[in-house]
Amino acid sequence: MIIMVDKTVLDEVIESISGMVDISDKEVQKRIATAKGRIYLSDISMDHIRSKTNPKGDVLENAKLAAIHAVKKTPEMVFMCHPITISNVDVDFEVDENYIEVFVSVTTLNRTGVEIEAIAGVMNSLLAIFDLSKRFEKLNDGSYDTAKISNIKVVKKIKS
Repeated sequence: MIIMVDKTVLDEVIESISGMVDISDKEVQKRIATAKGRIYLSDISMDHIRSKTNPKGDVLENAKLAAIHAVKKTPEMVFMCHPITISNVDVDFEVDENYIEVFVSVTTLNRTGVEIEAIAGVMNSLLAIFDLSKRFEKLNDGSYDTAKISNIKVVKKIKS
């Protein structure tokens, strides 16, 4: 017996996925992308970050490692992202009174850009900062009133 099943939404989604973009005809070039993002934190969290007294360790050093790790693992997290060789990752922080801005610059010699890798680095770095600071951020009702991640964007893309 053959049972006919109507096409599902999942079937339609699967059919709509066109696959990775073929980059084999593109020229190998030096490509650099820089992304940034911001996390707002309470005074107590910022004090622990500045004084490096967070019980979980140096927050910015951990956030730097988290950014580099995310850049290298981007193709495993973003399905259509090409696995490419990463030549360099620079991670910088601007620590203000009530927020930290994270900048991640990624360099490659390849046929495709590294904007997604730069964004992934920023996002994971911000997530690490939140994770290491959450003990100071959580309010009695379980909310996180001050802690907020925002303004994630690509700020530079260079091909040469």
